[in-house]
Parts: sequence; structure tokens; C-alpha cells
Amino acid sequence: MIKEAPYGTAYGAEITKYTLENKNGFAVSVINYGATVTNIIFDGRDLVLGYDNLEAYKSYKGFLGATVGRYANRICGGRVKIGENEFLLTQNNGENHIHGGYVGFDKQNWTVTAATAGDEPSISLNHIFEDMEEGYPGELDVTVTFTVTAQNSLKIEYKAISTEDTVINLTNHSYFNLSGGNIFETELCMKAPFYTPVDEKLIPTGEIASVKGTEFDFLKPRKIERDYDNNFCLEGEADEIKISAYSRESDIEMLVKTSEPAVQLYTGAFLNSPEGKGGVPNIKNAGFCLETQHYPDSPNHENFPSTLLKKGESFYSFTEYIFRKR
Repeated sequence: MIKEAPYGTAYGAEITKYTLENKNGFAVSVINYGATVTNIIFDGRDLVLGYDNLEAYKSYKGFLGATVGRYANRICGGRVKIGENEFLLTQNNGENHIHGGYVGFDKQNWTVTAATAGDEPSISLNHIFEDMEEGYPGELDVTVTFTVTAQNSLKIEYKAISTEDTVINLTNHSYFNLSGGNIFETELCMKAPFYTPVDEKLIPTGEIASVKGTEFDFLKPRKIERDYDNNFCLEGEADEIKISAYSRESDIEMLVKTSEPAVQLYTGAFLNSPEGKGGVPNIKNAGFCLETQHYPDSPNHENFPSTLLKKGESFYSFTEYIFRKR
């Protein structure tokens, strides 16, 4: 089932909220501003942070629920070398580039190109980003498909094609809270034997370091306990469970499958918006992100998995969030 409801206007165009629901009552709502996930309802709880109106999504920082690109995470100095050419991207994080620039995927109106109801409802949103927009070469045609499965999961698929060689790194920036309580009590487990150390500006040093004996070791389930804004290198096949997060308070577990080689664990240290859902502000550590993606600053490190998308070639990735009571 798919329900539609008006959700305000952006850039003079009508924005719509689409709610995809399966027979179990598991439901996900998406708006076509920013291709943004606004709600994930499971076991009577809304498990993601967000806002009650479009104006708040337009006004506040934090990328709550948004599709992020062209390049999620940070690029040192905003500089990218592609072949023999160097490109200067928007420097919107001090001297560095983050999350696609000042007007990234999260601040665009997307067009619905397909919608399928039934037992596993889905909706596809498309946007074409101009050549040299925010400094990126190539006109980029992107489609993001959100599917609610019969197994109470949200599957997000990303497809893209560029008219020029470019770089691409896409993710969803939902902030999860599985209980409504303290996120540091969430038990996290990740098939991530390595992480990428960063400098004081959160730019990778280029090292790929073992998590053993460090505070980055989530190979066995343990509480999050502290702030993170770090990239973890995942292992395993795309259809394997690579990440699990569990709240003893609600008895809700979230399992994550992804074709991406890494995940950014971010515990919302910079969240500071007064207009959260139901009047509850989105404050520091109100939610945690599991941003499945490639490594930050990959174009500047040859030992990192490549984020190059060649002209005319097709990009595809997916992430699936599965929800269940343990």
C-alpha cells in the first residue's frame, strides 16, 4: 500500500509525502524533497529522527533522513584528480568538502518516476544534476528506489550514470533511535576488522588500521558508549548481515545488509535543532547514523576502494535495513 499526502512546497513546486506500508503494519515515509526518509514505523515506534513539517527540513542542518551525494562524507581540500584533470569542489566544511556541497542531493526536489503498491510497495525518485554542479564533472542522472519488503525491511537502491568521468559516493543519512532512550546503550556489532584513522579535521590519514585492542572494535556486540564519527571497513558479501544494532529497552533489533565497503558510524554530536517530531528537539546524541558508503576522501588515497564512475558506465549500490523483535 502507498499513501500520498501534501507536504508543502520547495522551489515553488509541491512536495509530497509517500508512505509505503506492508501487511504487517511496517511503514516507511519518504518525501521527494531530498529523497528523504521521514519515518520508519515498527512495533508502534518511529525509529528515526526527523521533523513534523517541510520548513524544518529546509531550515536545519544535519541531513536527517536525506539522500546524500554526490560524495557523502569528506574530501580533503575539496580537491579531486580525475585522469589528468584536477577539480575543486565546493569547500563547505572549512577548507574541505562534505556531503555534496552547499546544495547537495539533500536540498533538491526529486521526481517520482515509478511507484508500485502491493505486498512490497516501492517508489523511485530521480534527479539529474548538472555538469560542474558544486564542482563535479559530468551531468549525473540518479535514481533512488525505496522498497518496503514483506520481511519488515527498508531496501534502498541507488543507480546513476554520468556524461563524464566523475566520483560518486551515495548514502542515506537517517538517525536511528531504537528505543527513544539513550543511544549509547544500543548494542552494536559490525563485521568491520579495520577502520580509517583521521586527523583533527576528520580527514583520513590514509592508514587502514586494525580495530583490535581499540575503542573501534565492534566485532562482538557491545554498547556504543561514546561519541563516534568514524569510518569502519566492512567485510562480507553484499547479501550478508554486516551490521546489527539492538536495544534491550525496546527489544528491537536492526540488521543491515549492504553492497558498500564501509559504514560511517556517527552519533549525532553536532545535532542541535529545536523542532523535532512532536516538539521534541533533535539534540546532541538523540540518534545514531549508520551511513553505508565508500571510504571518506577515497579519491585522494590510492589504497582505498575507488569511487570513480567512468563516463557512460552504470553505478549501482544498495543497503537494506531489517527490523525485528529479538
